[in-house]
Amino acid sequence: MLKAGMSRADITPPKGLELEGYPHYPRYNTGAHDPLYAACMYLDNGTEAVAMVTLDLLFFSKKHVAEVRRRAEAEGLLQGRNIMISCSHTHSGPCASGRLDIESLEAGKQQPMEYVQGLIETIVRIIREAKQSSFEAEFGYGVAVCGAESGVGGNRRFPGGPHDPLVSIMAVRDTDGKVRGIFVNYTLHPSFIHEWSVVCTADYPCYVKLQLEDMEPGVIVGFAQGASGNQSSRYYRQGESFDEAERVGRTIGKAAHRALEKAEWHKDLSIKTASAELPFELRDFGTEEEVTKKAAELKAIYEDLYARYGKSTNRDEYFLWQNANLKMLGAEDQLGYIKMRNRGIKIELLEDEAPMELQLFRLGGLLVIGAQGEIFVEYALYLKAMTGYGMVIFNELTNGCLPGYLYTPESLVTGGYETDASMLGESFGMHMVQKVLDTIQNVKE
Repeated sequence: MLKAGMSRADITPPKGLELEGYPHYPRYNTGAHDPLYAACMYLDNGTEAVAMVTLDLLFFSKKHVAEVRRRAEAEGLLQGRNIMISCSHTHSGPCASGRLDIESLEAGKQQPMEYVQGLIETIVRIIREAKQSSFEAEFGYGVAVCGAESGVGGNRRFPGGPHDPLVSIMAVRDTDGKVRGIFVNYTLHPSFIHEWSVVCTADYPCYVKLQLEDMEPGVIVGFAQGASGNQSSRYYRQGESFDEAERVGRTIGKAAHRALEKAEWHKDLSIKTASAELPFELRDFGTEEEVTKKAAELKAIYEDLYARYGKSTNRDEYFLWQNANLKMLGAEDQLGYIKMRNRGIKIELLEDEAPMELQLFRLGGLLVIGAQGEIFVEYALYLKAMTGYGMVIFNELTNGCLPGYLYTPESLVTGGYETDASMLGESFGMHMVQKVLDTIQNVKE
């Protein structure tokens, strides 16, 4: 007999805490447009139990995940290795990890540990509450499509480039058929709300949840991010506003409900878990002098383009200076890494996050893959095609972060912010894929 439990808690920070997401633009929140939430789905088939947690945060450090697991296991809630913690990746929430941007590193900015400690306690609490309130249940999963045909974004490096339009859901319902919980996975940066905003918001995932709550009253909804390292609304949005975030979020929410209506439901659920670790592979950016020169050249290009087009309302002209700005920021991040390492200053996103954890849950015929960091969509698309499962959910920013984007070797040809700002080596992504494929053998029937 399968038992399931759902729990949710508000994790909105107090006024005054810095908002993370646009690191070159310091912002201190003046309040909340909408609450940030932590949600937990607990599943127990009598032999194995797992807890999946989603957080409305940009990042959640691996060292904090380890503390949640330690406390949950000490309480006897479940094995720590069976807890998966994923982020929605909102760019308008507080810091819960180290940083990579040069301004923060040079200024010695620290995580707000009072908030983080409260967050850890809250996550353990909702796992406890989900277990204690568990009920006889059915587990369901399904997919729907929501992409360009619905006016929703895709590849942010190249319009029309590789993207994942699938809205994936996991859900639980009780013996009366009432849906009690839905976890949604979608692959799109929550960056409709930009650096001009000084309020906390979950961005478009807020409206995904509201739409599902309207359609399934009383349901608890969690949102996990797909492999969105190179996915955003940049070339597709109708504006940078809460109205646009709502349009996109509710469109995705309706697609998630279509997936729910087509879901396969199971009273009995086999559960198997496995995990693996992958040592970081790092790049050589060159000398401090070389990167200083490159950063200066890119800054000059950006300043020239901004002087010509910075006030233009033409979208193509906007992309000219904004993309140049991102290349400049990437080079400045590289310079920051080199300076910090040359001066012996700790880079938390490198030292606190290694090695990379890969976590797999097989839930009946569904495979859930959790991986640290921001990951290019090509890797998830390959794994969805090659794992041999009818449905695969890929949760990035799960159980920790990475020191920059996990990009593809091909993307180095054109460069850009994602590749320039990453400390990772060009073969690391391929090694990650192979490690996942090897680890899948441990969750088969």
